[in-house]
This record gives sequence, structure tokens and C-alpha cells, in this order.
Amino acid sequence: MVKKSDVPQHIIDTAMTLARERGWRDMSLADVADAAKLPLSQVHAIYPSKQAILRGFTRMIDARVIADEDADAGAEPAKDRLFDILMRRLDALTPYKEALAAIAHDQGRDPFAAACGAGRLACSMATMLEAARLSTSGLRGVIRVKALTGVYLATLRVWFREDAPDLPKTMASLDRYLTRIDGCARRFERKRPEPAAV
Repeated sequence: MVKKSDVPQHIIDTAMTLARERGWRDMSLADVADAAKLPLSQVHAIYPSKQAILRGFTRMIDARVIADEDADAGAEPAKDRLFDILMRRLDALTPYKEALAAIAHDQGRDPFAAACGAGRLACSMATMLEAARLSTSGLRGVIRVKALTGVYLATLRVWFREDAPDLPKTMASLDRYLTRIDGCARRFERKRPEPAAV
């Protein structure tokens, strides 16, 4: 018997297991309820759709990453802070790697699901930036979110293919991508015009 407080996590874990075993596209909410040994009404009350399960999963991962915050990290360069945060995120995702690969494959063929995923990812990357003490407000914040989203997606493609437990290729790729956008950001800062005198 699953404790009431553990039911949301149990549903997520069950959905991820089914995604790994069967794929994501053809899996139904009823399949998740049956595998979790819960009434469909209870599952639906918590997660009314598969996309809702993925939103819950993303919030769970976000919470795990920011819970492992280093109080002294704020003194490090922004690039180093983002590298540490995204590697912590990949560590948190590792138990679900095969399931996430199946979900990514299936959602890539579903425009609606892909659009939902893009929105979730943007919110999540905004959380990662805030955890790195980088503002997501205004136009600069929008650009930061888009840039980090691109870095993260490119890194994920390497991560999905890598089998080495210490992730040398993933870390090298992430460092290279972050170095690239850090250089772009520095050039942008140098080119910003001085405010006009009042």
C-alpha cells in the first residue's frame, strides 16, 4: 500500500518505468493507473494527463537540483555556476535516462507534445538560471533562457549517447557550449551603448 504522501512520486516512477518498457506515445493514463495499482480517478485527480505527469516530473527534478545548492557558489563565475547546476540536473535525471530517451523520441513526432515540452523546458531553464543567481527578467532574461535551453538540449543529445559513468564527453560538450555563450554574452556587454545623458 502506497502512503498518500508518496502517491505523486509513485505515479511518476510508474509512468517512467512504462515509458522505458513500452514507449511513451501509445501509453495511456489508464495504463499508468493499472501499473501503479491505483484507481484511475486517483491518478487523474493528481495528474489529469500524461503531460501533467511530465510537468510533475520536471518540477521534481528542478526541486532536487536547487535543494542541492552550494551557498558559496555565488562567488564563482556565471559559467562555472551554470556548469555545476546542469551537471547536478543530469545526475538527478540519470535514473530515468532510458525513459527520457523514449519520451524524447516519441514527443519529437507529436507537435502538440513537443510544444508542451518546450514550455516546460523554458520554465525549467529559467529556474536553473535563477539558481545560478542570473536574472530572467526583461529581454536579457528571455535571451538567457533561450541560450541556456539551446545549451541544455545540445548537451542532452551527447548525454543520451554516452555510456561512461563519469560522463567525460557530456562534460566536455557542456563546457564548450557554455564557453561559447559566455563569450557571446561578454561581447554583447562590451557593445552595449552608454545611456544618453539626461
